[in-house]
Amino acid sequence: MSQTLSVSTLLAVPLLPLVGAVLAGVFGTVLGGNWVGRRLSHTLTILAVLAAFILSAMTLKSVAMDGARFNETLYTWMVVGGLKMEVGFLIDGLSAMMMCVVTFVSLMVHIYTVGYMEEDEGYNRFFGYISLFTFAMLMLVMSNNMLQLFFGWEAVGLVSYLLIGFYYNKPSATHANMKAFLVNRVGDFGFILGIGLIAAYAGTLNYGEAFAKGDELAKLILPGTSWMLITVICICLFIGAMGKSAQFPLHVWLPDSMEGPTPISALIHAATMVTAGIFMVARMSPLFELSDTALSFIMIIGGITALFMGFLGIIQNDIKRVVAYSTLSQLGYMTVALGASAYSVAIFHLMTHAFFKALLFLAAGSVIMGMHHIQDIRWMGGVRKYMPITWITFLLGSLALIGTPLFSGFYSKDSIIEAVHESNLTGAGFAYFAVLAGVFITAFYSFRLYFLVFHGKERYDQNPDAHHDDKHGGHGEKHDDPHKPHESPWVVTVPLVLLAIPSVVIGFITIQPMLFGDFFKSVITVNLEKHPAMEELAKLFQGPVQMALHGFTAAPFWLALAGVVAAWYMYMRNPALPAAIKSKCEPLYALLENKYYLDWFNENVLARGARALGMGLWKFGDQKLIDGALVNGSWKLVGWVSSMVRRLQSGFIYHYAFGMILGVFVLMTYFVWLNR
Repeated sequence: MSQTLSVSTLLAVPLLPLVGAVLAGVFGTVLGGNWVGRRLSHTLTILAVLAAFILSAMTLKSVAMDGARFNETLYTWMVVGGLKMEVGFLIDGLSAMMMCVVTFVSLMVHIYTVGYMEEDEGYNRFFGYISLFTFAMLMLVMSNNMLQLFFGWEAVGLVSYLLIGFYYNKPSATHANMKAFLVNRVGDFGFILGIGLIAAYAGTLNYGEAFAKGDELAKLILPGTSWMLITVICICLFIGAMGKSAQFPLHVWLPDSMEGPTPISALIHAATMVTAGIFMVARMSPLFELSDTALSFIMIIGGITALFMGFLGIIQNDIKRVVAYSTLSQLGYMTVALGASAYSVAIFHLMTHAFFKALLFLAAGSVIMGMHHIQDIRWMGGVRKYMPITWITFLLGSLALIGTPLFSGFYSKDSIIEAVHESNLTGAGFAYFAVLAGVFITAFYSFRLYFLVFHGKERYDQNPDAHHDDKHGGHGEKHDDPHKPHESPWVVTVPLVLLAIPSVVIGFITIQPMLFGDFFKSVITVNLEKHPAMEELAKLFQGPVQMALHGFTAAPFWLALAGVVAAWYMYMRNPALPAAIKSKCEPLYALLENKYYLDWFNENVLARGARALGMGLWKFGDQKLIDGALVNGSWKLVGWVSSMVRRLQSGFIYHYAFGMILGVFVLMTYFVWLNR
């Protein structure tokens, strides 16, 4: 164990945001007496997250440059039958990188929030929530055992519930946060089953100890079935990831999470909650490598999500929802990479995606502010000349998202596509088609958004709802009359610029060590004999420059270019064409508009069925069967028997004598005549 990583430093990383959350969320609200003002609240929370980021960066430097490692239990909570429940940290390349990504994106969101939530009544409460979110995510990525992992897992779910429903007086917000909470409970049920099976058969919750028993687990059969135990464990764990990382069909909560303020959209979608599932599968790679069935399942689910969620982004008109559906699609890409055993590529895309997706969300929020809370892209246009910083940063984020050569997204997306192409597992063919088609779709809806917002005719004065307050309003700003857009204040634009830098260069800088170097050595396990994708990628890689040059001639680049050109032609040159296509394809449009009717199915079949079952169990099972038949029926039966029996107790001796004579007669009749 390296001496360069001190326990106190590592403890400070998650605890600093927690302290900030307590100061702002408790002492800055009515709950704690409101003695912390707005300025002090954002100052304390920003400084706390800044310090956590600096410490995380120092930790990453020690891990990457000096080979430092840390794996130690800090506190034993309890021991139950030999099963230890502990709090501890595991710091290696994977967790150190995640610590930096989480704290940096969180820091940008904190600074951005100062401008976006300036006039909101829940200002201090919001800072408390996002700092608490940061603490929860750090505890998740730094854990060395499944108990602490589950704590962080549920904590980010809880805080996301609070953030999505931040405007608790809005019915749509309360519906959205309840939807997110319930859908994630479905996934978390599978997750806890997977952890429970590991605890039951491996006898430990510690990562290292569980992974060491992987070969033993791979030989076992789930009792009462013919299923391999390791396959069941991995699928159960991945069901948890399906909920948290919004994979089909548990993705339905993510678009509705836009009901919360824009900064939390960036936080949830970029570096925290939705990436937790990807991180977990990568961390559990020694177990997932033992089950080809589970990997195929993961790859197919990821392919479905990458392709079909992209289609939904094409028809969205809310600026935040377009970016949200792009998140769903990109999460599908990461999941496909996990299924192809390219865990390092999935984490690489997680990192690059965190920067440019946070950039896109925050830039979308900046547009909303500059447009006086208009969110419908149909009422924008020509914004670039009024908001130059927002425009250029949004463009850079979009170029990174579609995988433009030399941009960060190019290196990670193209690596995923190549890894899937080299995979030999069942479902790899479909997944390859899905991610390749997704390139065109992503480019199309991304630049549809870009062109409609920043180019073309100015339409902001044509909005029929321009006089209304923002229904998703972040900072309560009101405007009596529509007027020209304006650039956002520096607290909003500075985070955009700082996020734009890694969105452009981070892929170029880090692809060599993260994918083909020793950065994830002894962290991620891959059986290269059975899953040769990463080995084949290493053979093809000749450096980031050569990869970019080759990228200009590869199919993904031309598909992305085709998507950009198609968006430009349909929305800039021939704006009547989309309406004509819509009129010709009404059934298809209705299918996409209703999000494949999954919400309808969940609400009218699953939810209504569950309510009907609950009502039946309540009305018949509880009230009639248990209360009526068993409880009330038993005392009524006893009462009736008692009422009949007491008639025999008259108190007259001749009645008892008669009964005795009658009894003797019956017995004699039975034994003498009937029982010969």
